[in-house]
Amino acid sequence: MDCLSVLERMGSAGRTTGSSAAGTIAISLAAGVVLGAAGLAGWLWRRAERRGRARRHEAMLFSSRLQDGSEAAGPLSRTGADAGGVRRELQERVEELNLAIDDVRRQLEALTTGG
Repeated sequence: MDCLSVLERMGSAGRTTGSSAAGTIAISLAAGVVLGAAGLAGWLWRRAERRGRARRHEAMLFSSRLQDGSEAAGPLSRTGADAGGVRRELQERVEELNLAIDDVRRQLEALTTGG
């Protein structure tokens, strides 16, 4: 089969009646809608999976903080009056740590001067 006969067949196939052309357009339109819906569904599925993974990761991090005692008061997001309490707790914790650092510094100085 040569290229000329293929082109002639394509040309004769292109000359369709109005109803078959409308049918072809309708089929093309339906196929486009189906493919678009499938693409949208896939995108939404991936997005939901990503959010789920992020939530599981955040829950895992939070549970590890609960286990080691560094996050004993509640969830990661705090607002309002509770946030003020958290700030006070953090301030107290920082002061305790500073006092402990000063004690260790004094002990080291005593060891170096006494030894």
